[in-house]
Amino acid sequence: MNAKADSATPGLSAAIAAGCLISFLGFGLSVGFGVFLRPVTEDLGWSREIFSLSVAVQLLAWGIAQPLAGMAADRFGAALAIAVGALMAAAGFGVRAMTDSPDIFILAGAFAGAGTGASSFPIVIVALGKAVTPQRRGTIMGLGTASASLGMFVAAPGAIFAIESFGWRPTLTAMAALFLLIPPAAAVISRVSRPGGAGVRLADYGRALSAAIGERSFPCLFFGFFVCGFHVAFIQTHLAAFCLDAGLAAYVGGWALALIGLFNIAGSFLSGWSGQIWSKKRLLSGIYLARAAVIAAFLLAPLSPMSVFIFSAAIGVLWLSTVPLTTALVAETQGLTFLSTLVGIVFLGHQIGSFTGAWLGGRLFDMTGGYGAVWWLAVALGLFAALIHLPIREGARPAPA
Repeated sequence: MNAKADSATPGLSAAIAAGCLISFLGFGLSVGFGVFLRPVTEDLGWSREIFSLSVAVQLLAWGIAQPLAGMAADRFGAALAIAVGALMAAAGFGVRAMTDSPDIFILAGAFAGAGTGASSFPIVIVALGKAVTPQRRGTIMGLGTASASLGMFVAAPGAIFAIESFGWRPTLTAMAALFLLIPPAAAVISRVSRPGGAGVRLADYGRALSAAIGERSFPCLFFGFFVCGFHVAFIQTHLAAFCLDAGLAAYVGGWALALIGLFNIAGSFLSGWSGQIWSKKRLLSGIYLARAAVIAAFLLAPLSPMSVFIFSAAIGVLWLSTVPLTTALVAETQGLTFLSTLVGIVFLGHQIGSFTGAWLGGRLFDMTGGYGAVWWLAVALGLFAALIHLPIREGARPAPA
């Protein structure tokens, strides 16, 4: 499907709805996993580093799988990559629910992460973005990202309620089963999303990546997205435990994650819309600067349920609002032919940051007994990301009409 597709395309509305469902499930189920940290480690007598390392491995595997899944989507269509990934994710989360072995729990994170990398919103929003006009692309990408946020809003408090009612193992098993709803939805997307790399040789992907790396915008987006990954993975993995450690009730951490998801629904959609009017790179720079300010204010203010909820609402507006802008900038500067592949490479930077944030949070907690150092590192990285987006050349290689 070329970029001239529009709302008259048969089945487009159903495909957008199916894509939103996939984003809702794939992202919501994966990021809601952080609420299992205390129940799992306390039940099995593990250190937090074991759980954090499993999450970090999951996020890194997600990042490694993303460009491979993107290449498969460019060449064979998004539906197959999404369906296979959902089955892998279901298996990975299911194994976690059954094992008592730290090694298997950590390795299952790799399987779950690879599956999530192929079946969550980055692949979906690119597939839908290719099926609409450039004028609608930012809005549709924002809608898909907002659906992922809605999944986070539902998954975190839902998982806490289920853990308290049924235990963490049955809850995790149910989460694994929900991934099985994704393959039928992927079949609906296949009606409008066609492979864009037919006749393209494998060597062409290497040349496209080499050209992208040689143009300064792409490395800036890569390293900026590393910071985004660090922020979201650290917070989604450790915020609930941070609240419990401070003596706050269990519901505070769950609803904090839910509020992040809720407010990011508006943040993601508005960022996609705003990027069609204002400079995308300046919007990204502003988002990262605002993140640094919000985190610093949270650390300096007295901790209470209200301060946690205010922080969650503020960081939620900024949470995945980077995604539609970053994705649209890759399309704008690198074109559409290899878009899924190149977005996957940028997302690898995000997931390397995610690995670092999730693992380092647990590692430094075990070493120091607190999260303070990681919080302030997140502030410094936000300032770095605000600066690194400024040299991007918008419109350097416009996508074909």
